[in-house]
Amino acid sequence: MEAASCRLLSLLWLFSCFQYATMFLVIVHDDNSLEISLEVSDMLGPSSVYRVKITGEPTSEFLQFRETNGTLPPPITFNASYHGLHYLITLLALNMDMVPRAVKSVMVLTRPLPVYNVSIYDYKPSPETGVVFEIQYPQKNNVFTRVNISYWEGGDFRSTLYTGEDSETSSALNTGVMVLKHWMPGVCYSNITVQLLSQTSFNRTSLVQSSGVQHDPRYHRTVPHPPRNVSLRIVSVERGTLLGMDVEILKEAGQPPSQDPIMREDSIDFSGDQPDSAMTSMNSIRCMRDETIPWSYNETEGIVNRTAADYEDMLRACPPVTPSPATLTPVRMLLSWLPPRPPTAFDGFSVCIQREGSTTQCSRVNEHTLEFVTILRGPGKFTLSVVTFSSSGSCETRESQSSKPSSFYISPSGELFEELNEKPKEVTVRVLNSSTASVSWKCPQVNCTAAIVSVVSLTCQKESQQLERDFCTQVNLSTSVIENLVPGAQYQVVVYLQRGPLVGPPSNPLTFVIRPTGIIDLALYPLSPNALILSWSRPHREVLQKYLVEMFYFDPSTLLSQWTPYYEITSTRSRTVSVRITDLRPAWFYSFRVNMITWGIPELRCCDTPTVSLITAPLSPEISTVEYFNNLLYVSWTYGEEASDFTHSRMLHWELVAEGRKKVKKNVMRNLMTAVLSLPPGDIYNLTVTACSEGRSNTSAARLVLLDPVPPKSLFTVNKTQTSVTLLWLEEGVVDYFYVSCWLLDSRQEESVTVSYHIVTVSGLQPDSSYNCSVSSISHQTRSAPAFITVSTLGVELNANVVVISVLALLSILLIGLLVITLVVLRRKHLQMASRECGAGTFVNFASLERDGKLPYNWNKNGIKKRKLTNPVQLDDFDVYLKEMAKDSSYKFSLQFEELKQIGIDITHTASDLPSNRCKNRYTNILPYDFSRVRLVSMSQEEGTDYINANYIPGYNSPQEYIATQGPLPETRGDFWKMVLQQKSQIIVMLTQCNEKRRVKCDHYWPFTAEPVLYGDITVAMISENEQTDWCYRTFRISCADEVLEVMHFNYTSWPDHGVPSTNAAESVLHFVQMIRKQANKSHGPLTVHCSAGVGRTGTFISLDRLMQHIQDHEFIDILGLVSELRSYRMSMVQTEEQYIFIHQCVQLIWKKKQQQFCISDVIYENVSM
Repeated sequence: MEAASCRLLSLLWLFSCFQYATMFLVIVHDDNSLEISLEVSDMLGPSSVYRVKITGEPTSEFLQFRETNGTLPPPITFNASYHGLHYLITLLALNMDMVPRAVKSVMVLTRPLPVYNVSIYDYKPSPETGVVFEIQYPQKNNVFTRVNISYWEGGDFRSTLYTGEDSETSSALNTGVMVLKHWMPGVCYSNITVQLLSQTSFNRTSLVQSSGVQHDPRYHRTVPHPPRNVSLRIVSVERGTLLGMDVEILKEAGQPPSQDPIMREDSIDFSGDQPDSAMTSMNSIRCMRDETIPWSYNETEGIVNRTAADYEDMLRACPPVTPSPATLTPVRMLLSWLPPRPPTAFDGFSVCIQREGSTTQCSRVNEHTLEFVTILRGPGKFTLSVVTFSSSGSCETRESQSSKPSSFYISPSGELFEELNEKPKEVTVRVLNSSTASVSWKCPQVNCTAAIVSVVSLTCQKESQQLERDFCTQVNLSTSVIENLVPGAQYQVVVYLQRGPLVGPPSNPLTFVIRPTGIIDLALYPLSPNALILSWSRPHREVLQKYLVEMFYFDPSTLLSQWTPYYEITSTRSRTVSVRITDLRPAWFYSFRVNMITWGIPELRCCDTPTVSLITAPLSPEISTVEYFNNLLYVSWTYGEEASDFTHSRMLHWELVAEGRKKVKKNVMRNLMTAVLSLPPGDIYNLTVTACSEGRSNTSAARLVLLDPVPPKSLFTVNKTQTSVTLLWLEEGVVDYFYVSCWLLDSRQEESVTVSYHIVTVSGLQPDSSYNCSVSSISHQTRSAPAFITVSTLGVELNANVVVISVLALLSILLIGLLVITLVVLRRKHLQMASRECGAGTFVNFASLERDGKLPYNWNKNGIKKRKLTNPVQLDDFDVYLKEMAKDSSYKFSLQFEELKQIGIDITHTASDLPSNRCKNRYTNILPYDFSRVRLVSMSQEEGTDYINANYIPGYNSPQEYIATQGPLPETRGDFWKMVLQQKSQIIVMLTQCNEKRRVKCDHYWPFTAEPVLYGDITVAMISENEQTDWCYRTFRISCADEVLEVMHFNYTSWPDHGVPSTNAAESVLHFVQMIRKQANKSHGPLTVHCSAGVGRTGTFISLDRLMQHIQDHEFIDILGLVSELRSYRMSMVQTEEQYIFIHQCVQLIWKKKQQQFCISDVIYENVSM
């Protein structure tokens, strides 16, 4: 019916429009189709052709009427795609040339699709007057501009039209959500319907179309306003024994009780908002029993200004109850209120009383009742509330939003405690010491004694915080003194006033922080002139957010000395923290301190002490030019460009040292970089320049200077005979020996002799002859230019003695020649036997064997290094070889070790120099070669994730038998354990202690106890620990995901850094090496060996392990070749000359034990129980 009416209205409107403009007719049907027809008046002639142009949709449509030779064509139909959209239909006439001409135009409007679902909710900010409409309608091709809401407001029908621009409704039509804020409180709104409207205008005429109603009508009641000025009065009633229930409702009627109550004058008013005049009229008074009797009410006429006697009459009106032995004083509760503020539709009030531990009892009174009286008995905490309700109409009943209920407490002794409505003010916290604080506050009321202090730690939620435990959850204290606080932690305190069991509202939370006590064990360890390690510890049971490292130094750019923040480090679970300080100035004074900074705003920090200071070492000078003439050595050197300004530097002087057989030292002022030394010729000097600052120094790389010997000075003859002359000269410089030669003036025959002193007698000369003699100085196998002199012998005086002497001299020459021939023959025979099996006492030319490829092991197989060093020695000759090497203060050992320093200088270590990897190196001068470094497997593609300072080292059995690595840093512990797990290394050999001589040599990278510890992604658990005199043995179980590996950990603790064990400890070291070798033969994976830098003690251990295995199978040894090979895989392996000599001493001991025909494993290296 409604759709037909709308269609009729549309046709009427169209008809009136066409009557005014044209008879061209367009009809909109319910199926959203347009019927277009022509009238006779529209026809222009029998030869005309008519078309229709329809615009409105994205693409215009053209439709043509059928040609009928002058009669009216049938209507044409267009199916519109859009609902609620306006369409412009234009009639076009085509002439004989088919040129179109617009004749007439008509505008029509289609109907929007209807809403199919409506939801209505309370508007939460104001549920009394606001509602939220959520409508659902077809979204596709549905156009509307306004929404029409129709409803019954009580008995009045209303209709409201809203647009998207209506600011009062705050609507959002495109989302289907609207907020209405002008409805009446407590009113039932029924038969609510929503329609979509579409509107447009054409030729100053408005077109409107509305959708139908397709959803079910809705109902909604707004929330009524609450009652005003709710007032509560409690009056004590004294009587002997009150018979009845715990809670009674008094009403007018009935007989009085047997005992009359007596009113006391004292009363307590719990009203939070008192009216101007006390409400004492009572329109209706109800009588409440216990919860087994339903609450009901009857409306009665009110009695104004009743006296206490009137209330006694009301008590008598209650029916009698069963006596009970309760002896507590009952109280009478008088509750009053005012009606809600208008306009509010309501039907009454609901009063609810609840004693703690019991069910809530509620009673409703009509809208004219404004007071309520009841008697309460028995101790307990009571809570009551009064709300307005609205129930008339077909909507569901709604109650007003209740404010905070009123509470009071009756003690067993009858004492009454009123509700606490005010919170403590001016709460303050005073920190007494590092673990105690005192809380104080002001009470808003006079009667205020007890309080609850609630404390919770805000630090417990912080990341990596493990020490705060007592206050991680809220702790309620009955005292104002808070104990067991943790320094550095942040706490929040809230105070609640307490009256009996009643607790008031909380105070404003107050946050405070316990100032930390400061770090301990602050120490620094210099690494280089530009870097150092700063280490400290956090006190036990102390928390913080971060550390702030500050540095004090003189800044030449600002000419100021001041404390400057250097680095912030987030606190972790570890107590010991280390940070690498870089970019320092050489020979500069620095002081450092570390502040502990807490959480909170503002941050608290502590403390400015302790501090540590040092003067950094100067840079290493570099010798640039060396020139020698006139017995003077002219030396020049350079220093770093950035450090060449010594104005504010702590550089003191240079120390120039030339060390040969004599040591020459000279101090040079710091502003000079050239010096002259007076050096005797003929010696080899190690030339160094040392930069000296206050307490620290740094020496340049040594420059080897070879000064050629010079001829002797002042050569002359001091004695001569018929067959000899005695020559004397002055020694010049350093000379090992002199070469003296004499020959006849006209002959090539030469007489020569070598002497170690500066006087010689040349004999065997011809009498009465002249000779040319020369004397040359020889030093370090280098001969000087000769000094010449001409001498003459005396004339011949023949006698028997001369004849005898001549014969004897001839015989001597023949014997010497025969001896030389014999030695040559024996030498050749010995060389022919070189390919046979070597036995004790056999001399072998190892150089020839190596060329022929007959050595069982090629000690120089590494093809990366350019230099190949080798020095094979037969073990039977090792004692003699060792004595020869130890001569002249082990001079030949020094020469060999100097050659070893050249190994590996051309091998690259690019990965270690990447910025992301520099901090992972313990020492800047010990870096892993690229070709042999161990690469970690990582899922991350970031630079440096595969890096660890470690190299594969070949062994006696396999090319990757060892992994030599540095002692882990705190930041590389996870990488170390990852390497052990990925390489399946079941043995770790640790040759250092964590701290040596008060310096950190290695991080304590394993757990202190049996409790598992997580290092990165690796979990490490210590299974056992066994301490011996010189070493400690541990076993670990490491795991990651499903991968588990048991690892043996051998820690030798008696080996000093950069040194060797004592002579008596050599057997202990060999015992340790043999013990690990036996375990290694049973396990798989490489041996992981480390000390501090991973080169000195590590290289010595690997050398001994390989040599012990080699000696078991061979009777020759090549220690120089072995160390050379190790250094070609990791730089500086066997770091010091003392360690190199120690290896020779251990080999001598191993060989002696083998010669004694004892089993090594039973005598010297007996195994220890694991």
